[in-house]
Amino acid sequence: MPNNQPPDALPPTEQLLTSGGDARIALDPSSGLNKYGCPPLPDPELLSFGSSTASVISTAGFAAANQLREKLLRAIATEPHATVYARETQRIRSELLRLCELSDLAGLEVVLATSGTDAHLIAAQYAGSGQATPTLVLMVEANETGSGVAAALSGHQADTTGQPDTAAIDAPRIANSSALEVVSVPIRLADGAARSLADVDNQIESLANEAVALGRRVLLILVDQSKTGLIAPSPACAAKLHHSLPDSLDILVDACQFRIAPPTLRAYLEHGFMVALTGSKFVTGPSFSAALLLPLSAAQRLRQRPFPTALQPYSCRGNWPTNWDSADVLNSDANFGLLLRWEAALEEMRRFHALPQTAIVNFIQSFDHAVRQHLTNDPAFEILPVPQLDRSPLIENNRWDHLQTVFSFLLYHPKISSGRMPLCREETLHVYKQLQTNLAKIAANQTGDIGALRIQLGQPVACGKRNGIEVSALRLCASARLIADAVSADDKGVAATMEQALAALSKAALIAGTLE
Repeated sequence: MPNNQPPDALPPTEQLLTSGGDARIALDPSSGLNKYGCPPLPDPELLSFGSSTASVISTAGFAAANQLREKLLRAIATEPHATVYARETQRIRSELLRLCELSDLAGLEVVLATSGTDAHLIAAQYAGSGQATPTLVLMVEANETGSGVAAALSGHQADTTGQPDTAAIDAPRIANSSALEVVSVPIRLADGAARSLADVDNQIESLANEAVALGRRVLLILVDQSKTGLIAPSPACAAKLHHSLPDSLDILVDACQFRIAPPTLRAYLEHGFMVALTGSKFVTGPSFSAALLLPLSAAQRLRQRPFPTALQPYSCRGNWPTNWDSADVLNSDANFGLLLRWEAALEEMRRFHALPQTAIVNFIQSFDHAVRQHLTNDPAFEILPVPQLDRSPLIENNRWDHLQTVFSFLLYHPKISSGRMPLCREETLHVYKQLQTNLAKIAANQTGDIGALRIQLGQPVACGKRNGIEVSALRLCASARLIADAVSADDKGVAATMEQALAALSKAALIAGTLE
């Protein structure tokens, strides 16, 4: 809280929403946007298809955050900030578990964190605590999860020079990285195609078994789903290693995209896997709201260990369960910004949770058909295939989350007659930025109605080389908010959403066509 604020006052809601994180959610003075391209206020005219990166807060989400701020103001007028914060974090935990249909899961603990990166830090630091040799952290390549995670776990800043995805910028640093060694396993080939999952699994198994044979502990991070919608390693591989190495291996499911249904989440937890979630991707809450879910077996094991000193700069006592005695070493700060961001995310979850399963499935299938058909038939695009999302034998594919909701694609120059030439990374980044601009104001009427649309897609993700050119993929995504808005507005709402998605692709192709 700023020094000039009296003890019973709070900054405005839009200011609180950008506080209590790191430089990634600070606003650029010239643009008024954070490093994810989002303002702290709703922007109803922006077509939001970028939930794989971040989304602008909705009107309903902002209203929920503002209402919570008013509640906090009344409470801190008579109670200490720490008391109010502890009560509200417990309410957030309870509501999150209710919406995830996990309230009945005995012994489940929830640790709140400011970001998915911090949730990974918590799991990794606990996994590495008290080990004589560095714990091996096995994860998929940073391009698919966020360079900030790998950089933070390695104990140094990521070099993002030339990388269009800004997720690594100003990533947290841990105070002591000697207890961790991070090894990243590629899940895409040199040309950007998805690597065989069997090959990924074999490499993961070999690395894990080799480390355990040398007396080392292993933290395996299973990503469900990556930036481009992949699952890796397979849940079957993770379950096999968990069974064969029960005393030497921990598993963290990176579900920070939150593109999983409650039965899937429950299955992971019942298998003893830790799960990291965020409210800012599929759910479309504002950036920097995360949670680490610890099943009973993991919570009991970790609670017995001393609190890792490297985590102290990144957390406060109220973010931890009241029975986590070792967390008493943390300060009693109140991160009210985190509370407001989670409240906005929970509002989106409430709306999505109220939808019939059949309506969600029908929408995603229609969305998939329309988007896939457009990307396949227009030579300006090349869709990046996503293998069937398969989580067997943990759970059967009978809910909406076995369907693809992130559609990644490369752009091509349409005017080159000598053959197809993909846009390079810099050109793709240019398209990404121009999509959010009303081009009709810049290019008179040359771009028509489509040019006037302002559109947000997922930030470009580096995807290898094509014809010697380093390329990046843009991502068009379905989200909880998009689905809830469309389904709630009946068939006309669904049709309108499909038209907007195709218009977003048309504008991307239009901008690509202006490049030399």
